[in-house]
Amino acid sequence: MAVKDRDRFSTTTRIRLLGEQTAARVYRSQTKRQARRSRLTGRAALLALVLCTLVVALAYPIRQYVSQRAEIADLQREKEQAAERVEKLRDLKARWQDDAYAEQQIRQRLHYVMPGETGFVVVDPDAAKQSRSDLGAADRPWYANVWDGVDKSDASDQ
Repeated sequence: MAVKDRDRFSTTTRIRLLGEQTAARVYRSQTKRQARRSRLTGRAALLALVLCTLVVALAYPIRQYVSQRAEIADLQREKEQAAERVEKLRDLKARWQDDAYAEQQIRQRLHYVMPGETGFVVVDPDAAKQSRSDLGAADRPWYANVWDGVDKSDASDQ
C-alpha cells in the first residue's frame, strides 16, 4: 500500500489525472457547445425569419412616412415663400398708398404730365430707323399700341 500511495501522489500520476480530467471537461464543453449550437441555429433561423417578415411588413409604411414627411417639408417651404410674398405685396400696397410714389409711377409708366407742364418724348435715332412693327407690343409705350389698334381696325373697315 505504501507503494500505491506513493504512486498516487507522484507527479506523473497527478499530471496524467489532470490531463484526463481536462480532456473530459473539454469533451463535455464541446458536446454542450454542439448541442447549444444546434438549438441556436433553429432559434437564429426563426429570429431571421421574424426580422425579415417585419422588414417586409414595415417597408411600405416607412416609405410612405418618409415621402409624407418630405411633402410636409415642401408644403412648409411653400408656406414660408407665400408668407414672404404676402409681406412684399403689403409693402408694395403701402407704397402705392403714398401719393408721391403713385404720381412718380404714373409719370414714368404712362408718360403723364401735370397741367401746365410740357411733355417731351426723346426718340433714339437707331430706334427711329426700325419700323414700329419690328418692336414687340411690350417694348413700345402703351399709347403706341392703342393707336396701332385703332389704325388696324380702321384699315380693315375700308
